[in-house]
Amino acid sequence: MTTYRLAEAAEVLGVSDDTLRRWVDAGRLPAVPGDGRTPTTIRGTDLAALAESLLDEPDREQTRASSVSARNRLGGIVTRVKKDRVMAQVEMVCGSHRMVSLMSADAADELGLEAGVRAVASVKSTNVVVEVP
Repeated sequence: MTTYRLAEAAEVLGVSDDTLRRWVDAGRLPAVPGDGRTPTTIRGTDLAALAESLLDEPDREQTRASSVSARNRLGGIVTRVKKDRVMAQVEMVCGSHRMVSLMSADAADELGLEAGVRAVASVKSTNVVVEVP
């Protein structure tokens, strides 16, 4: 299972570390506490669920993610992967943008794409290419 440190999760969502900590403290985002030797972490699937819910929030445009150019490369988190024997549909949240890419099922497997995995959507014209950073 993919996990994120708090700062990484904040970066993926395009919010400050403090905002993410407040969400964890308020119970909005479940966290796995560290034991003193390891940091507190966020499960990728929990982060993906929160990222998806943020798309519908009216204040979403006020986050740092709204200042990211929608041109060329957008970092984000995979929220859903639907596969059959040949093709895969990969859905991502990149800041305030929802991205969907179609690729071969083999490519999705090779990249290890599943909900909660951090990825980069490379946009060229109408094609979206998903890469793992």
